[in-house]
Amino acid sequence: MSQKKPDLGKGIRALLQSMEDEKTDPIVTQKKTQELSGTSNIAIGNIELNPFQPRSDFDETALKELSESIKVHGVIQPITVRTVGTNKFQLISGERRLRASKLAGLTDIPAYVRNANDQEMLEIALIENIQREDLNAIEIAIHFRRLLDECNLTHEALADRLGKDRSSVSNYLRLLKLPPDIQRGLKEKLISMGHARALISLEDPIAQLAVYKEAIAGALSVRDVEALVRNYQPKKQKSAKSQTKDTSFAVRKLQDELSSHLATRVIIKPGSAGRGEIVISYFSDDDLYRLKEIIEG
Repeated sequence: MSQKKPDLGKGIRALLQSMEDEKTDPIVTQKKTQELSGTSNIAIGNIELNPFQPRSDFDETALKELSESIKVHGVIQPITVRTVGTNKFQLISGERRLRASKLAGLTDIPAYVRNANDQEMLEIALIENIQREDLNAIEIAIHFRRLLDECNLTHEALADRLGKDRSSVSNYLRLLKLPPDIQRGLKEKLISMGHARALISLEDPIAQLAVYKEAIAGALSVRDVEALVRNYQPKKQKSAKSQTKDTSFAVRKLQDELSSHLATRVIIKPGSAGRGEIVISYFSDDDLYRLKEIIEG
């Protein structure tokens, strides 16, 4: 078991490297490209989409522009597929080019045929997507989490696959612990990665949201937010402290675990005879429905 992971990693890196090496000069015609790099023309109707494709949004205007370019110049960079049956293929990378080719009315498309199992397919799709320039920090963090969970990678192995240091991977993953409103702000570029990293150092989601809203309202710099975080004094904490002062270690631990799992503030109020209350905070209608989905599983 311990010997398989390094071999798989080397195979993935070799495959990704070959895909990079196979990017051809745009001046070379499609026919010449096929002769030089051994691509095959494959019927578009015989290609099924990648079930592990992490990308779900495709800009329709950009797709139309690409399809117009394809009508004139052809598909300059071939897609990559794997064989799943006789004359049946599954897309590994290049869904945008495949969609644009369909719009352009092409019946076939140049493609590299590769050998890849399901785990390699998922890993390649995620890693290739991470390398896109238009991904926001939360999308990158979600990709990192999927690689860890679905490809059974350790933080060290993931960092090695991506050519990053372990601390960089950890910093992205920590973003997923932020409240949904802050994650949305990061997606919409209301705040930067630097702002988000400063907010993470506050453990209380209520405090994080308070500083976040102040940062948005005042268009604060990262340094301003870092100063706010250092000097932050939570308001009306006495009642919360008095409620948890006599709470057992086990209950506090469970409270922290629930807060982390739900990405919001959770307070457990033990009563008598084994009864009590659980108070779950939410900060918007969307947040409420998000919590509902998590609770319902």
